[in-house]
Formats: sequence, structure tokens, C-alpha cells
Amino acid sequence: VQLVESGGGSVQPGGSLRLSCAASGFTFSTFTNYKMRWYRQISGREREWVATISTVGGTTYYADSVRNRFTISRDNRKNTVDLQMSSLNVDDSGIYYCKTEVENTDYWGQGTRVTVSA
Repeated sequence: VQLVESGGGSVQPGGSLRLSCAASGFTFSTFTNYKMRWYRQISGREREWVATISTVGGTTYYADSVRNRFTISRDNRKNTVDLQMSSLNVDDSGIYYCKTEVENTDYWGQGTRVTVSA
């Protein structure tokens, strides 16, 4: 399984960014079978969970720190999962990772950097 994130960049406080994660390599199954998650690693802190979306996208979960500002979504035809981020603040700066679990194995993307600064 390969996960490739994109969409990171620099933005001013209060701005928005949309991250995308493209998934491939599901040899014995399909993308639709797996929950998808976004994590982030902020400098000096452990990697933290941000959001999860269910297999068909009907259920979403968010960390308290991003609820009502971030929206996770997926396109099962394109094998992608997105994270729409709004009302960004400097505390949202970090590297954002896409993750899934297949057959008890965790798969991570390489990450995409988000920088929020004035």
C-alpha cells in the first residue's frame, strides 16, 4: 500500500488549505474496505491523530482541536482522502500524514508540511 500526500504549503492565520492523499497498492482488496486517517506532527510533540473517515465515508471523527474547522472526506472512485482545513492558526503548523491499516499493518504517507504564519 502506498499513500502520497499533497497540498501542503504556507498560509496566513485564518486561512485555508486542502490536503489530499492518494492511495494505491491494495493487492487483495480495495480502497473502499479501509478507514482512512489524518495525523499531524507538530514540532517538539508526538504525532497526533487529527481525523478519521469510515470506509464508505458516512462517519467522520475529529480531534477536539480541529473539530468544526477541519473536514475529512474521501472519493472511493479516485482512491483519495482529503482534509479541508479552515480557520488555520499557528498551532496547526506541522507535517500532516495520511494513514491506513491493512491486515494489522499500519501504512503511512511521507507527509506534507503545513506552515501557518503571519
